[in-house]
Amino acid sequence: MSSSCCGTKKQKLNGNYSNSNGHCSGEGGGSGKGNGTVMNGHNGYLSNGHSHDAGGGHSTSSMAAQMPEMCFYCFEVLYRELNNLEEPRTPSFTNDPFPLFVTWKIGKDRRLRGCIGTFSAMRLHSGLREYAITSALKDNRFSPITRDEIQRLTVSVSILQGFEEARGYLDWTLGTHGIRIEFYNERGSKRTATYLPQVATEQGWDQTQTIDSLLRKGGYRAAITPEMRRSIKLTRYTSQECHMTYGEYRDLVEGRGVSGQSQYNVPGKVQC
Repeated sequence: MSSSCCGTKKQKLNGNYSNSNGHCSGEGGGSGKGNGTVMNGHNGYLSNGHSHDAGGGHSTSSMAAQMPEMCFYCFEVLYRELNNLEEPRTPSFTNDPFPLFVTWKIGKDRRLRGCIGTFSAMRLHSGLREYAITSALKDNRFSPITRDEIQRLTVSVSILQGFEEARGYLDWTLGTHGIRIEFYNERGSKRTATYLPQVATEQGWDQTQTIDSLLRKGGYRAAITPEMRRSIKLTRYTSQECHMTYGEYRDLVEGRGVSGQSQYNVPGKVQC
């Protein structure tokens, strides 16, 4: 299921991030304004209130070490797509399945240019390839990214883990958890929306303000009452995130020769 970072009931949603800093982070660290997506609860992450991590039990440090290569790969995919070149060779990072998001930002202020992902676990090779393109060219809030823009881009990869059913709408930690809410709007229609872990702290919101904002993002238009908040079904999760600028990508390419002949042995140039 494709998802995005805006609260909407569509399966394909859009993400709102900004202000990334060119670094990687785990357990909800990172940067930017994010909006959420849809998770269907039928992909093996939730069971009887317990959490299940996808990806075969990769440690935080193991995943973080591989994430700069994932960012590099997303740039390779987009660069080749925009220049009508063949697809890049198979990368060497893990191909285990994870929920993921790919975000493109532009300029020194790193304005959002596209963000789409999925809460269903996808093999990382195909998932990052798909969403690097989808988020760049098919985010319906923006025109497709062009070749003229690529030199000003920053890519962010978010790998989502640790999904847990919360005991209530306040059963999550600011700066640590992303949250996905499920609720019924004033017309009785079920809606869902999500914010990635970094959103609330970057906006300066407390938990209640975050919930209220997410309800509005999800399309709730009536007055938000304490009863409404208590009726929400909330799922919390964590993420690891990595950022890479186009300049960092080109430095890596030029340091190893012609793009496409690399072995995807990305050094630790981008901090995780």
